[in-house]
Amino acid sequence: MSEVFKRLLLATEHSEFDTGAEALALALAQRCGLPLAAVMPVVSNPEFEMVAPQLAEQADGRAAQKREHLQATAQAQGVALQVRMRRGAEPFAEIVAEARDQAADLLIIRRRGQRGLLANLLVGEMVSKVVAHSPCCVLVSPRGAHMWQQRVLVALDPALPDAAHLAQATALAAECGLPLTVLSVASTEGGRAAAQQAVDAALLQVRHQLEHTPGAGSVQAQGEVRTGRVHQEILSGALACGADLIVLARHGRESLGRAWIGGVAQKVIGLAECPVLVQVNPTPSPSPSANP
Repeated sequence: MSEVFKRLLLATEHSEFDTGAEALALALAQRCGLPLAAVMPVVSNPEFEMVAPQLAEQADGRAAQKREHLQATAQAQGVALQVRMRRGAEPFAEIVAEARDQAADLLIIRRRGQRGLLANLLVGEMVSKVVAHSPCCVLVSPRGAHMWQQRVLVALDPALPDAAHLAQATALAAECGLPLTVLSVASTEGGRAAAQQAVDAALLQVRHQLEHTPGAGSVQAQGEVRTGRVHQEILSGALACGADLIVLARHGRESLGRAWIGGVAQKVIGLAECPVLVQVNPTPSPSPSANP
């Protein structure tokens, strides 16, 4: 995947919830022969640090120990890893800022941390904000994630077909030598014709791209149209075809950030058993504020 992604950034707090993201990031770096950068956000509260500086020092010490342990794990796997700790009131803002500073083209992050309020049941709030504001593609990893090796599924919105995320999914399938499924879901039977039209057009693009990609001649592409609740059919379709990577497009910089529970992408990310890659077109955007 060194032809698809060249600058990898792992966002982690090196907790039990980050194990899948860390394993996946290390596997990607190892497979692609790429160095790996990591950002470890540390919540900073100037008022608290003034009142209880010893507790702040203890927190910094724990973060430093986590950084050293993560670097040792990467070294044992032969991966060159640089970890930067960033202090700030909002971890998501520090992660997004680091992605910009690093000019990353892929950000790997966990799906969620501890279960808490209803808003955190599917995808953690911090992760939702990262996905909403990220300047680059985001690979969201469940705890038990592993490197994909069976099939790539790309979910296509018939109302908003995205050539960029289709091209990226095709490139990933080609570089990994994996079959590709293009799936579009109609919410009603009346929408099946439009969904089928979108899939047919997408397959033409995919096959043209594969024909012009060296070594991709053996990659098979197929299309499928389903009817029902969109997120459920995407998940069912991935399970049925054996896909272990789902590719979605992010429509709009804050499309996920506006609704923590609603949204097809939010639900697919939160419920998928495999990693979900959210494709983000690299367009300049202002730095996120702590209160979007």
